[in-house]
Amino acid sequence: MSVELSDLYRSLSTVADGQELTRPESLRRLADRRARARIAGSTLAVALLVGGVAVGGRLAYPADGSAPLPPPADTPGPVPTGAPATSGPSPTRTPASTLSSPPPSRTTTSGTPSQPATGPGAPRPPTSIPDRAFFVLAAPNRTGLESSGDGPALPTLCGTRLSSDSAMVQRRGRYLAYKLSETPTGHVPDGSYRHTITIYRPGRADDALRELRQAVRGCPDQKLPDDSRTWRQRLLASGVYGDESVLFEMRAPMPDGMGEPGTEEVRLVRVVRVGDVVTVLWEQGWEHTAVVRSQVDADSRRAVAAIENWLD
Repeated sequence: MSVELSDLYRSLSTVADGQELTRPESLRRLADRRARARIAGSTLAVALLVGGVAVGGRLAYPADGSAPLPPPADTPGPVPTGAPATSGPSPTRTPASTLSSPPPSRTTTSGTPSQPATGPGAPRPPTSIPDRAFFVLAAPNRTGLESSGDGPALPTLCGTRLSSDSAMVQRRGRYLAYKLSETPTGHVPDGSYRHTITIYRPGRADDALRELRQAVRGCPDQKLPDDSRTWRQRLLASGVYGDESVLFEMRAPMPDGMGEPGTEEVRLVRVVRVGDVVTVLWEQGWEHTAVVRSQVDADSRRAVAAIENWLD
């Protein structure tokens, strides 16, 4: 080893021997001071962050509780630092099908009820029956024999009384004779009608037809006063007349000496409801003549048209 290197090691040993090593207790206290300094620094940073959030909240939401003012349009929003700001719940989105679909339509019922419509524009129910409510026979069927008068609207059906009669507002009737279009002028009529029109209280006209159907079913046969014959009643398919209608027939053997042996006398009764008005066409014949269904159908249509024109 050279003399210079030996002198260098000797000098280093002398310097090291003159320095005192730090004791373990001093090293521990030094480490504790450094840890407390780091904790204090972290606490200060958290306090500054919370204070900034509180100040920002007071600036965003005024003390009077009013809505926050939006930033100017040309001012960029702040760039978030640290933990992301929490946001409120996202608004509920309305499904597109709900926005585009029309509201459900109401279900309506078919048929024409006897109850009148209500509201400012609804027609008022009639309270009296004018002469124009009665139909006029077609020109080829006219005989000129017509009279007004009281009388039953329907034939007797085993003595049944309809409770709906108590709901009548007014009833008018007439008798008129008709002839078939091929019957020459001057001959006796081919038949006659007892034609009546009745106004019922709102909602009660359909009761009259319902009770009539029950009365016909409950009286399949009967004997009439001053008549030894047995009459048979049955419902028939009425067809479409007014809002609803009832058609039934009455049959009995021809009286002795009248008509061909074994033939029957047949009468037809059609009852038609138009709203709260009921019209009855009771074909009564003329000296035991035979009824013609097509003639009764045609006159029934004319009777319904007269009622509808009156109510319009």
